[in-house]
Amino acid sequence: MNILLFLGGLFLLVMGASLLVRGSSKLALSFGISPLVVGLTIVALGTSAPEVAVSVGAVLDGKTDIAIGNVVGSNIFNVLFILGISALIAPLVVNIQLIRQEVPIMIGACFLLLALGLDGQLSFFDGGFLFVLLVSYTVFLIVQSRRETQLAKDEYAGEIKPSAPGAWDDRLLVQLLLIAAGLAALVFGSEYLVQASVSFAKAMGVSDLIIGLTIVAAGTSMPEVATSIAAVIKGERDIAVGNVVGSNTFNILGCLGVSGLVSGDLGLDMAPSLLAFDIWVMVAVSFACLPVFMTGREIARWEGGVFLGYYVAYVAYLIMAAQQHDALPAFSGVMLSFVVPLTVVTLVVVLIRRPVKKG
Repeated sequence: MNILLFLGGLFLLVMGASLLVRGSSKLALSFGISPLVVGLTIVALGTSAPEVAVSVGAVLDGKTDIAIGNVVGSNIFNVLFILGISALIAPLVVNIQLIRQEVPIMIGACFLLLALGLDGQLSFFDGGFLFVLLVSYTVFLIVQSRRETQLAKDEYAGEIKPSAPGAWDDRLLVQLLLIAAGLAALVFGSEYLVQASVSFAKAMGVSDLIIGLTIVAAGTSMPEVATSIAAVIKGERDIAVGNVVGSNTFNILGCLGVSGLVSGDLGLDMAPSLLAFDIWVMVAVSFACLPVFMTGREIARWEGGVFLGYYVAYVAYLIMAAQQHDALPAFSGVMLSFVVPLTVVTLVVVLIRRPVKKG
């Protein structure tokens, strides 16, 4: 029953995000807003709608560990799993703007979350600060988009087209119904997903935080998985990378910003284990993007394989730590004394031997 509840909630989240993006995009285009601005705002935020819905729903249910674990786990999942599996399908192209601007902003957001959580809580005011930064970042992207080349504008125009006259979604009422249906699906989907996740945690004897970092994080990242893999298959490999980086920044500023505001005076308690380990993993994963992206401005298949392998190792560590497995010390020793140093040395060698592309 819990599995059906989880799958039903996941389906509603994905469908709700799709309906919300479609209705909002068509409505914005109907009012004369450019496809470029719609792509940078509504579509970009729409893929993270499941994370927002689940985190806010978890806060309202008093499950703050799921709310924070969902965001941190989603960011780790997005980089290691989504980019990893996408690069295995085809080497990913990295836009120079991602290296110069978006990745540093993503890393800055990770450090900001760490700094705000050092007191063990994300307060109402912390949430408000994050949300203000999100609005400022979005405005900055819109202003910056006005200086984009015509090629970039044409790309968004090709992806997001106004409805043809007489089309079924051309009418205002239909667009409003799509938005309402999308929001309703997100609300119910998040409720079902949180309920099922709490039941999983109790049945497996693990904490809400572990469930949030793994099952919930992977489930709410399904729109990003679908978007990135579809982009790779269509040959739009730079969109796959940009989707992940943008989503990670929004997860911290948007999801935790709104969740912090919803929490009111209670705030969001941050588990000691999260501050001691998982947030640092998120920071390290974000930093890992820079050398990987700079090696020829692409993510090669072997680098994608390394990302995917590290995600499997991360989940394995969480499971063994939750169960206090006897193999945990040996596993941790091998990872810290052999696998991680070898990966760092390999990336440094590749970065030195492979010249960085200009432009």
